[in-house]
Amino acid sequence: MPEKKNEGNHESRRSFLRNGALAAAGFMIVPRHVLGRGYVAPSDRLRVAAVGVGGKGYSDITGFAEGPADINFLCDVDTRRAADAVKKFPKAKFYTDFREMFEKEHKNFDAVSVSTPDHQHAVAAMGAMQLGKHVYVQKPLTHDIFEARKLTEAAKRYKVVTQMGNQGASGDGVRQLMEWYNAGAIGDVHTVYVWTDRPVWPQGIQWPKSSAPVPSELNWDLWLGTAPKKDYVEGLVPFNWRGWWDYGTGALGDMGCHLIEPPFRVLGLGYPTSVEASVGSVYVDEFKRGYFPESCPPSSHVIMKFPTKKGKEITMHWMDGGIQPERPEELGPNEMMGDGGNGVIFIGTKGKMMCGTYGKDPKLLPTTRTLKVAQTIARVPEGHYVQWVNAAIAGFDSAKAKALSSPFDIAGPLTESILMGNLAIRSYDVREAKADNKGFNYPGRYIKLLWDGPNMKITNFDPANQFVKRTYRDGWSLGV
Repeated sequence: MPEKKNEGNHESRRSFLRNGALAAAGFMIVPRHVLGRGYVAPSDRLRVAAVGVGGKGYSDITGFAEGPADINFLCDVDTRRAADAVKKFPKAKFYTDFREMFEKEHKNFDAVSVSTPDHQHAVAAMGAMQLGKHVYVQKPLTHDIFEARKLTEAAKRYKVVTQMGNQGASGDGVRQLMEWYNAGAIGDVHTVYVWTDRPVWPQGIQWPKSSAPVPSELNWDLWLGTAPKKDYVEGLVPFNWRGWWDYGTGALGDMGCHLIEPPFRVLGLGYPTSVEASVGSVYVDEFKRGYFPESCPPSSHVIMKFPTKKGKEITMHWMDGGIQPERPEELGPNEMMGDGGNGVIFIGTKGKMMCGTYGKDPKLLPTTRTLKVAQTIARVPEGHYVQWVNAAIAGFDSAKAKALSSPFDIAGPLTESILMGNLAIRSYDVREAKADNKGFNYPGRYIKLLWDGPNMKITNFDPANQFVKRTYRDGWSLGV
């Protein structure tokens, strides 16, 4: 839970959490029939408070509003980005600081949507859950592995209904892939290739040397949130923050939850046991490689090993920056692989299958192959957003909540696995001065990192563990 630096802060926080708990404990759902026909009970509609309402945040709350949800509160640190949401939901009260909104309005909403930059996901989501509020959080669930583990645990502790914003998890495509695989269509999968054309923003670059005036519509200090204090620079807000480790999680964080989710679900993957990475180089002069550890690399290839219940391993290759795997020999020379820029290929002992982003357009290979299997997995006709709204209204432990596509007990481990790739990528830039002080060694390169998933620890290269959990700026805490 983030803390504000002011007098009486600790007592204010205790009061905030105590009052929130009391409010949650005192809430009682009154059956509709008791109130009379035609009366809409409070429990029949979900009252939503949104943190981050520009861009993706705007489309998120618009999606909720297609179901039995009321968008009662809007919060954004940038009034320019919030303008469309304010216009669309004129009755919603607007805040700039989500902490203030939580403190003043927690009795007046049931659920929170979090669509901020990655570095603020965890503190906003945890603060909401500590108040007993259901949460929907954009992907990736968190910025750090530690945060993902703590949010997963908190969802169960506070008994709230959760969903991550990887919409493909509710699509028909991943369910078709599961049914094919469960029917033995491609045998046992041993290798998976996943690729993306991201980043589509600058990466592998130096932090700007000159600062710029902060736009009057932007609260820069609140935007920085948990991240280190820095001067405002041009070109970071509202989108290019994705390429900087202080705020974003690069191409893997941006697209991994959409592309790795199908194999994660189809194959029932858990924590990886090892990870290794190679990254694209940026040369600033002849034979002089640039060193920009604050920025994500322009491209990367990550290899993760996952154990299976049968005692074997599944190897997953992640490729970004436009790098793609070899075309399967079963795919015709003019047939599209995946959806072009992105895709997933499953290689099994008896065949192959592939899909595009979000698990869309699943195909058995060769594409002329057809296989009719019984539909054994329920579809989600209401879609990802309304599914969560309905589940939140039904409540924790309800059948609807148990049927959610991406609750934190699924989204948390998925996010941890994705961020494992980033841990390896960042370890590539760990350096130490040579004994003669002439240059540097890079001990995190060209090695395989061994991962102890339950304990969130790399066991053979301790410097990599600094990327499991970052240090928040003073005034911010996860509250665990």
